[in-house]
Amino acid sequence: MTVMSGVRLPGDSTVQHVEVDVPTPGHGQVLLRMKASSICGSDIRAIYREHLGTGPEAYQGVIAGHEPCGQVVTVGPGARRLQPGDRVVVYHIAGCGVCEECRAGYMVGCTSPLRAAHGWQRDGGHAEYLLAEEATCILLPEPLSYVDGALISCGFGTAYEGLLRLGLSGRDRLLITGLGPVGLAAAMLGRALGAGPIIATDVAPERLRMAEDLGLVDHAVPADERATATIRGLTDGRGCEASIDCSGSGAARVVALENTRTWGRCAFVGEGSQISFAVSELLIHKQITLHGSWVTSLRHMEELLEHLVRWGLHPERIVTHRFPLDRADEAYRVADRGAGGKVCIVFE
Repeated sequence: MTVMSGVRLPGDSTVQHVEVDVPTPGHGQVLLRMKASSICGSDIRAIYREHLGTGPEAYQGVIAGHEPCGQVVTVGPGARRLQPGDRVVVYHIAGCGVCEECRAGYMVGCTSPLRAAHGWQRDGGHAEYLLAEEATCILLPEPLSYVDGALISCGFGTAYEGLLRLGLSGRDRLLITGLGPVGLAAAMLGRALGAGPIIATDVAPERLRMAEDLGLVDHAVPADERATATIRGLTDGRGCEASIDCSGSGAARVVALENTRTWGRCAFVGEGSQISFAVSELLIHKQITLHGSWVTSLRHMEELLEHLVRWGLHPERIVTHRFPLDRADEAYRVADRGAGGKVCIVFE
């Protein structure tokens, strides 16, 4: 095959189906046959609806999709670890490889002009094949599916990193504000780490029901003006030892801080928006530790994959919609509604 089908996002809530050449792997690169490519909220917010941002980190009209998982079909010269047939998860950003952030495995923080994210500055997973750097690929353990793997690098990896910052354990009650895919991931992983009870808020009744039906949360609280009073009632007025905002909403972040117990820990992983709150009352006087956490690292992705196998967990439990590539327009419309779980494009 020399030509493949793919999807680009021209903006204005539209999807463009294209045919492009199948790439050839260069030095240290591998060619993957795509098996699953899930849709992230940032794809919707910053590319699908309208192209936000300027400069080298803006969307550059490439094949979309930064949550890919596939199988190696060809390796380029200099590839030393992978071989055809290997199942791999892909860290969705390739950095310069030599800066402090890259050497620590956090290519998301690379500031070099060489940094390029799949689906943003280099072709992503919404095509039949993907060209990836061998150094950004992690072997997918056999018990996990390709859909499981697609959800790791951005969604579940982001949730896991935030929970690691919190040092979450069985000592903690956990509050999650925002039950989109990252919030659902935080609930699943928080339960595995021993936290409980788990309380979560969201504006969408469908997502509250889903979290309860899947047994991911103990209390699903509507994100309305009564949310803080409800959470206080569930925690004897003390709040939760740990909280994580996965919504990106300023109001939800305030709820997270309001309901973090004195000497507790709070993490913000939801992107965007602004926040205004009483710093002395909610942060300083309560001795709160506030973490900002951005995506995850290669090492923590690999660690998470190992844990998922040991815990017997499958991220694909939160996938509510699957579409073939030729129905990508429908997949993006469903994801844009923000009422369900994860939406994934799957390949035979």
